[in-house]
Amino acid sequence: MPRNADRPRRITAERDGPLLIEGPVEVALPNGEVVISKRFVVAVCTCRRSRTYPWCDTSHRARTASAGAEPSPGEPEAATTDEGSHP
Repeated sequence: MPRNADRPRRITAERDGPLLIEGPVEVALPNGEVVISKRFVVAVCTCRRSRTYPWCDTSHRARTASAGAEPSPGEPEAATTDEGSHP
């Protein structure tokens, strides 16, 4: 969706998933680093399991928040996306 200055930026909260934010976005990290994505929709990790944090790589699908442990042997790892390679 193109950004319209007259319309607020839309953020969609996914149950047990990322925040989907209309882009482009800048995310200020706790360490002061600012990361940028120019995608028109960006998935921002809320579970902190992503290997490409702050971008969601769907790691939340491999484990539930209450599990907090590594996947069992033989359990498939979460699929990764290209979210981490933002221009």
